[in-house]
Amino acid sequence: MGTIYYGGSATPIHIDDRTLAHLKVVIATKLRRDESFTVTWPHPEDQPRGRSTIWLHSSIPMRFVFDNPEPEDLSREWIDKLSLSANSSGGILLVAENVEEPPDDVSDDSPQVVDIATR
Repeated sequence: MGTIYYGGSATPIHIDDRTLAHLKVVIATKLRRDESFTVTWPHPEDQPRGRSTIWLHSSIPMRFVFDNPEPEDLSREWIDKLSLSANSSGGILLVAENVEEPPDDVSDDSPQVVDIATR
């Protein structure tokens, strides 16, 4: 389970290492370009129901901590999906890595979200 320490918040954000590795690439790319955006995630089952959103800006300190010392193999497709989300007006909504695309004749605009657990 990885962790994001964001700004002066005393509450760390816990995200599994694989998701965090992909999210880090997208966040670093956007902030390197000095582009601000939001990240939204659903609350884990052990917390009150709901979701949280943070505003990311290059002036706000952020640290990524991974439990696994070995870097993850990254999926270009997942990074692309997260990047498209980051470029939207709604910001990044954490979506599952292997989302099955619906057949062309079925319309389902609801994203599948990653369940982010905390310790």
